[in-house]
Amino acid sequence: MQWFGPTSVEEGSVKADIDLRVGGRYRISFRANGDYNEVGGVYREVVPNERLVFSWAWHSTPERESLVTISIRPEGSGSLLVFNHAQFVDEKARDSHQRGWTELLGKLESYLT
Repeated sequence: MQWFGPTSVEEGSVKADIDLRVGGRYRISFRANGDYNEVGGVYREVVPNERLVFSWAWHSTPERESLVTISIRPEGSGSLLVFNHAQFVDEKARDSHQRGWTELLGKLESYLT
């Protein structure tokens, strides 16, 4: 919760309910730029320390479900994270998520170093 979301996420606003198992659901909420945001989905694949696949849908547009796949593998003295978010309804949604995920991954990198 310390690094989730784009840089506009208000500190201390992130809340998460997670049932991390195949078929389990998650819900994450946060405030950004004064707006309430909530996203959720279902875990489709869970391979500890290797792979996580889950659906992704905003509470405001549940019919716009997309798919996130995260793979992690050892590389040198660290790890390589491969992130893929697919099945967007349109280019605008894709581009918006690309900005958000890029900011999130930047926050994660800062958190880990």
